[in-house]
Amino acid sequence: MLSRKGIIPEEYVLTRLAEDVPEHARYRARERRARFVGKNGACNVAHKNIREQGRFLQDVFTTLVDLKWPHTLLIFTMSFLCSWLLFGMVWWLIAFAHGDLDHSTRLQRDPAREGASDGFVPCVTSIHSFTSAFLFSIEVQVTIGFGGRMVTEECPAAILVLIVQNIVGLVINAIMLGCIFMKTSQAHRRAETLIFSKHAVIALREGKLCFMLRVGDLRKSMIISATIRMQVVKKTASLEGEVVPLNQIDIQMENPVGGNSIFLVSPLIIYHVIDKNSPLYDISPVNLHHHEDLEIIVILEGVVETTGITTQARTSYLADEILWGQRFVPIVAEEDGRYSVDYSKFGNTVKVPTPSCTARQLEEDRSIMDTMPLSPKGTIRKRSVKLKPKFTITDEPS
Repeated sequence: MLSRKGIIPEEYVLTRLAEDVPEHARYRARERRARFVGKNGACNVAHKNIREQGRFLQDVFTTLVDLKWPHTLLIFTMSFLCSWLLFGMVWWLIAFAHGDLDHSTRLQRDPAREGASDGFVPCVTSIHSFTSAFLFSIEVQVTIGFGGRMVTEECPAAILVLIVQNIVGLVINAIMLGCIFMKTSQAHRRAETLIFSKHAVIALREGKLCFMLRVGDLRKSMIISATIRMQVVKKTASLEGEVVPLNQIDIQMENPVGGNSIFLVSPLIIYHVIDKNSPLYDISPVNLHHHEDLEIIVILEGVVETTGITTQARTSYLADEILWGQRFVPIVAEEDGRYSVDYSKFGNTVKVPTPSCTARQLEEDRSIMDTMPLSPKGTIRKRSVKLKPKFTITDEPS
């Protein structure tokens, strides 16, 4: 505005605007590390240049199940339509070869001969054209049986085609209905109600730095034989100079039950002790940013109690999704003689005193713990129960 009025030269205004832009905003920020596994469990991998496409046809059933719903429904519809059209053409050819179409044409031209007995027996009654043959094909395969058309004893070939079409129809029904059932009962549908905390945390537990996350199940039906495991995915290089872009390193888990098995009745905090055998041994708060080449994958597996199908839920945490010096708030409380879970606080965390150093530095210099303030202990809410006395004390009469 000032430059338009001639008070301040336009060149000076443009120069000042350029100087007001922060230094870090002039350059394009480095892109965030691509995920190997998404937060919803989807694998971020694109398969390209697959030359042996015929391998997918060797397992047709799995290929049909893996297709998207529009493609599955299209194949479902076309399989029936094509089989009806194919056998409709076969029935029309049988009627044409036996002369059924010519006899029907003569009856249509001379209706007075319809009740007369001329000794002609068709292979299939009431076949006049390809349309009637197509309708008869549908009646045979889906066993409708309206009663207007039927196979006679005149043509053995027609009886053989009738048997073949029934067998083919049963096979198509079994395959298509099996695909629809498997798609509607896929394991990842059950995984939609298995939830993970949005962020993971690193804090002290029993005097050691621990990587922690929370997992829960929203359904009342349990996951039988549930196991959980974690992996660190990062770019590494060997001593020989070989670069591994996605090196997967297993992480030893710790949970209240022990081992990798969990009893997922209520939300659990799964933690990993960062020791000298941990790939997080040299991680500090300065490494937890989106430029860091670090991703932790969490995999939860188990058997669905109601269906017996094995399900798997996955998620991942990048470096900037790991909160240092925080822990999860309690969400389980005892109310009216039962335990209740408040899922509104499922991912809530609170800050706790945590040393801003790596686990290696903490292990080498334990004096760091002496300079830290103690975190307040969590209070456990207990029920107030009024006990009735089982006996009374009275004074004896003198």
